[in-house]
Amino acid sequence: MKVNTLSYKTISANDETVNKEWVLVDAEGQTLGRLASKVALMIRGKRKPNYTPHVDCGDNVVVINAEKIVLSGKKWKDKVYVRHTGYPGGRRERTAEEMMAKHPIRLVEMAVRGMLPKNKLGEKIYHNLYVYAGAEHKQEAQKPRKIDLNEFK
Repeated sequence: MKVNTLSYKTISANDETVNKEWVLVDAEGQTLGRLASKVALMIRGKRKPNYTPHVDCGDNVVVINAEKIVLSGKKWKDKVYVRHTGYPGGRRERTAEEMMAKHPIRLVEMAVRGMLPKNKLGEKIYHNLYVYAGAEHKQEAQKPRKIDLNEFK
């Protein structure tokens, strides 16, 4: 009796075998949390067949029109971003409305960063995100592929 001697190997991605692409996402009219979760999946590379948890195998994502995102309900006034200066009594708060007026890019950056791993790999992956307030961006030379998030599942 002959035994099947096929050997199966699990292919693990590494820095040399990863296929990174440039992706363009338009944030106009998108809800902040839903946009951030989809962008975090793209940056992490979890939708790719060669996903490996310990390797940066995600795409480089360019988000434009960050100033035109949408928050539902009363979140513009009720959502509070807290930071601390490091000194006693140094707690500082800003509402989403104030944050949008001062730094519209940070709303998207903070939402995506919160959905990434809290380790060295998460920090490395975070640098694959490029957010711009308006429709102009500096990555035209990379020819990013435009993705419609309404069709992205």
